[in-house]
Amino acid sequence: MSDLSLGRPAEKSRAAVRLRDFVFTSAIIRKILVLALLALIWELAARYMNKPILFPTFTATMAALWEAVTTENLLQSSWASLFVLLKGYVISIVLALVFVSLAVVSGFVRELLQTLISMFNPLPAIALLPVAMLWFGLGEKSLLVVLVHAVMWPFALATLTGFESVPETQRLVGRNYGLRGPSYVVRILIPAALPSILYGMKIAWAFAWRTLIAAELVFGVSSSSGGLGWFIFRNRNELFTDKVFAGLAMVIIIGLLVEGVIFRVIENVTVRRWGMQR
Repeated sequence: MSDLSLGRPAEKSRAAVRLRDFVFTSAIIRKILVLALLALIWELAARYMNKPILFPTFTATMAALWEAVTTENLLQSSWASLFVLLKGYVISIVLALVFVSLAVVSGFVRELLQTLISMFNPLPAIALLPVAMLWFGLGEKSLLVVLVHAVMWPFALATLTGFESVPETQRLVGRNYGLRGPSYVVRILIPAALPSILYGMKIAWAFAWRTLIAAELVFGVSSSSGGLGWFIFRNRNELFTDKVFAGLAMVIIIGLLVEGVIFRVIENVTVRRWGMQR
């Protein structure tokens, strides 16, 4: 009996240690704890201010979010925004990859691309919105123009930097195997520069997402009912602050899902699995 009684505390201690190690080593658990802490701070700060018209509580925002999802088609508005964003994002990634691939084999194209990046990358995408509206009218085409500008240049810069950082040894291996043109880019440069490419894709996604929401705050053209940015703008005009914060929360939730799930899975099956990134 004494041995058993001594063994049980030891087992409980080992279980507690394993649980503690899991909590502190699991990225998902850490993120959940961080989000819970931020939600608690939000709730306490809002209750301390006690001005719902300016700063609603976290619980009131979540209630407004649930109401908007169930009764006001917030998910449909979010999907409308995401659909436009994905079209612009894919177009931009393809154009940038083609442009950067040509820059690898042509010094003139490289100088042209670097000059265009220096010119247009610092230019806020939303600043092109009036010009896009003048050229293409009040519609989806204007949003696509703005999105392509927001995505293409930062992604092209990250990809070009990644291509230029590929070791000369790997370049020589590709040439010794007779790889030229597209096959050289696909088989040698892209795999070797994949960490930089994924980093550029994440940066470009963030730029595209915030640009789209900002554009929709001006006009909601993602669908007949408007997009997520238009949902925020409409409720701001009607002084439904809790729904404004609910729309912002939906923007954050989508961003967390894309960053923490989609890009995380891509990294786990590629650069992390290959030992190219910790």
